[in-house]
Amino acid sequence: MGIAVSGCEICYTGRSKKAGVSMADYKERLRDVLKEKAVIFGEVTLSSGEKSNYYIDCRKVTLDAEGAFLIGEVLSDMLEDADAVGGLTLGADPIATAVAVKSYEKGKPVEAFIVRKGQKAHGMMKRIEGPIEPGSNVIIVDDVITKGGSILEAIEAAEAEGHHVIKAICLVDRQQDGSDIIRDKGYKLEMLFTTADLGVSAG
Repeated sequence: MGIAVSGCEICYTGRSKKAGVSMADYKERLRDVLKEKAVIFGEVTLSSGEKSNYYIDCRKVTLDAEGAFLIGEVLSDMLEDADAVGGLTLGADPIATAVAVKSYEKGKPVEAFIVRKGQKAHGMMKRIEGPIEPGSNVIIVDDVITKGGSILEAIEAAEAEGHHVIKAICLVDRQQDGSDIIRDKGYKLEMLFTTADLGVSAG
C-alpha cells in the first residue's frame, strides 16, 4: 500500500509508474494517509481549551514509517535557505527529524532542533536543544494549527536566542483563526492541508 520504492519503480496500491514521481504525488499520498489515520471523530478538548467534534492526531502519521517518509520528502522541498528546522515539543519533533534526514539524503542538509515548553532546570539549562548554530536561519514546524499558540511560542524562543525565523510550516490548519493570527504578527506561514482537504468541516 501507499508508495513503495523498489528499483526504479514507485508503486501505488499495486500500480506502478516509472521513477520520477512528482512532489504532488507525494503530497497527495500524505493527504490520504492523514485522512486514513489522523482524523478521529468524537468530542474532544483542544490544546486551545475549545471543544471540537473531531481531533487531528497527527502523531499517528508523523511517527508512522510511511508518514515520516512522506513528510520528509514534501517538507524538505520547502526549506529555502534554512539552516535548521524545529518547533515546540512534542508535535514538531518527529517532523523536524524526518525533514533533517531527508535533507541530508538530498545533499542539502539542515539540522533539527527541539523547543522545550520551559527552560531546562538542570544540566545546560537550555530552552532549545539540537546542533543549531547561533544566528541560524530557521523554519518553525508544527503538526496542527488551531489558534497558533505553539508556533508563536516556538518563534519567540528561537528569536530570543538570536535566530532568524524564515517562516513556519504546519501539516494541517484547522481553520480556526490560527493562521491569520500568525500572519498578522508578520510571519510567513505555509500549510500543507486544511481540515477541508481531509474531509472534515472546520470547528
